Amino acid sequence: MDGTSRESGHLTGILCGMGAGALWGLVFLAPALVRDFRPLDLAIGRYLAYGLMSGLLIAPRWRSLVAQMRSGAWWALGWLALAGNLFYYVLLATAVQMGGIAMTSLVIGFLPVAVTIIGSRERGAVSLRRLAPSLLLCGAGALCIGWQAIAVPGTASLGPRIIGFVCAVGALISWSAFAVGNSRWLGRLGGISAQDWNLAIGLMTGAQAFLLLPVALAMGIGHHDAAAWTKFLSVSLAVALFASIVGNMLWNRMSRLLPLTMVGQMILFETGFALIYGFLWEQRLPTLLESAAFALVVASVISCIAVHRRPATDVTATI
Repeated sequence: MDGTSRESGHLTGILCGMGAGALWGLVFLAPALVRDFRPLDLAIGRYLAYGLMSGLLIAPRWRSLVAQMRSGAWWALGWLALAGNLFYYVLLATAVQMGGIAMTSLVIGFLPVAVTIIGSRERGAVSLRRLAPSLLLCGAGALCIGWQAIAVPGTASLGPRIIGFVCAVGALISWSAFAVGNSRWLGRLGGISAQDWNLAIGLMTGAQAFLLLPVALAMGIGHHDAAAWTKFLSVSLAVALFASIVGNMLWNRMSRLLPLTMVGQMILFETGFALIYGFLWEQRLPTLLESAAFALVVASVISCIAVHRRPATDVTATI
C-alpha cells in the first residue's frame, strides 16, 4: 500500500471511528434516562432489539454468510457477543447508575492503553517506545478521573461510587478483550463484510439475551406504569439501532482500515461524546479534574495519530 492510499485509508478509518464514538456515546445516557429499570433489564431490552433487527437485515444473505464462516468463528461470535455486548453493558449501566456518566465514560477512556499495548506486539506495529507519549497522556487522564471518582465528594455516598468505579473497570476489561478479539477475527474473515459480521454478532447477542429473559422475569419486573414501559422500549430500540447496528458497522469498518495500535485510540471519541452528552444531561460544566482528563485523552489521540503518520517505518499492519 503506497503512502497516499495509506493516508486515505487512515482518514476514512478515523472518520468511521469518530462516527462510532458519537453514536456509542449515547449508550451512557440510556441508564440515566430509564433509571427505574435494572442494568440487566436494559441489556436484555437493547440486545433483544439488536438481535431482531440483525435477523431481519441478514436474512437475505444468511446462506452466503454461513458458507464463509471459518472453523471456530461460531465460538468467537459467542464470546465476542458476551464480552462486547451483554456482560459489558450490564457493568456499564451499573457504573452509570451508581457512579455517574462522567466517571464511567472516562474510565472506559482508559481502553486505549490496554489495546495499544496488545497491538504493539503485532508484526509491523508501531513500537511502544514511540507510543509512550500517547499512553502516558491517556494514563494521566485515567488517574484524574479515578481520583475524582474516589476522593472528591459527590451527590452519591462513597460506597455506591466505589461500586460504580469497580463496575466501570470491569466494563473496561470486558471491552478491551472484545476490541482485540473482534479486530483479529475481522482480519481472518476477509470474505465477510464488516456489516455482516456485526449482524452475526447481533444475532448471537439476541439469542443470549433471550436466554437471560427467564432470569430477569424470575427476579421480578418491578412496578412500572405504561409510560415507563413505553420509554424503556423506545430507549432500547433507539440504542439498538443507532449504537449497535450503525455504530458497530462504523467500528468494524474502521477496524479493517487502521492498525490495532490505532484502533484502541479511537474509543476516546466515545469518551469525548459521552462526556458532552453527560454534561448536557446533568446541566453542568465539567470539574477541573474532568476538564484535565478530557484534555489529556484528546492529546493522547492526537499524538497517536501523529505517530502513525510518520513515514519512518511501515506501521500499516493489516488487521
